[in-house]
Amino acid sequence: MNKAPVVIAHRGASGYLPEHTFPAKALAHGMGADFLEQDVVASRDGRLIVFHDLFLDQLTDVAQRYPGRARPDGRSYCIDFSLAEIRTLRVTERRGKDGIAARYPGRFPAGTGSFRIHTLEEELEFIRGLNRSTGRQAGVYAEIKDPDWHHQHDVPLGDRVVGTLRDFGYRARDDGFFVQCFSASELQRVRTAYGADLPLVQLLEEGADVRRPALSAIAGYANAIGPAISLAWPDRGLVGMAHELGLLVHPYTFRADALPPGFKNFAELVSTFVEGLGVDGLFTDFPDLVVQQARTTT
Repeated sequence: MNKAPVVIAHRGASGYLPEHTFPAKALAHGMGADFLEQDVVASRDGRLIVFHDLFLDQLTDVAQRYPGRARPDGRSYCIDFSLAEIRTLRVTERRGKDGIAARYPGRFPAGTGSFRIHTLEEELEFIRGLNRSTGRQAGVYAEIKDPDWHHQHDVPLGDRVVGTLRDFGYRARDDGFFVQCFSASELQRVRTAYGADLPLVQLLEEGADVRRPALSAIAGYANAIGPAISLAWPDRGLVGMAHELGLLVHPYTFRADALPPGFKNFAELVSTFVEGLGVDGLFTDFPDLVVQQARTTT
C-alpha cells in the first residue's frame, strides 16, 4: 500500500468559506487537512498579512470603505494601506474580475458574513491553538508572494516570512512546514541565507519548463515542486522524473466545482493523481473530500 499523500488546505477550506479567514482555517483543520496554506503579502507599514492577492478589490469592501484610494489601474493594493486600515475591511467570497459576480457561484454567498484579514503572526498563533486544543497537528505551508514587487517597495518579504516562521519554531523539515514561491531566484537566495534544513517548494505555473534539466536545476535548491494540475496531466512523466531527482510533488489546485478538462467528477480527478500518478500531496479547496478519498484508496 502506498503512503497516503498529504492534504494541503488551499487558503483553508475555501470551497466552503471565504479564503484565508479563521473560520476557513478552522474548518480545514477539523476536516483533517495535514497543512494549512498561508499566502503572505505586506501592508504599507510592513506588517505581514495572510492574503492571496497584491490588491484588495476582489475579496474585500475596500472600494466602499476607502473610495479614491485605488491606483491608476483601478486596483487598491495592500501595500498602500496600513494594517489598521486593512483591519477595518470586511472579507467576502472571491468575486470575478467584474468585481460583482462570485467567481464560484455555488460557494459561500458573496457579500455576506463578517470575516477579516489577519497577520501571519495571528495565523500561526491560531494554528498553534487548534493543534493544542484538538491534539491533532496540522502543519504550516507559507508562500512568499511576489518577492520582487515587495523588494521594489522596500519590504524584504522572504526574510520577514522565514524570520516569523522561525520565531514560532518552524526551522527544519521535521517541524511540519513548507515555504513555497514562484520565484526561483528568491528560493535560491533563501536557501543560501537560511541553510539546507529549510523545506522549500518551487511553484510552477502553467507553461513552465518541466523537462528533466529544469527539474534537475530545481532539485539543487528545493525539496519539492508545486506544479499546476495541467503540468502533470496529461501524464508526460513529470511526477516520475521529480521523484527520481528526490523532489516531492504537490500539485494545485483540486476543486470539486472547477474540474479540469477530461474528468467526469472530482473522485476521478483525485484518483488519477493519487493512485495513477502517485503524487505526494494535493492542494485543494475541499480538504474533506480529498481526505476521505485519498486515505481510503492508498
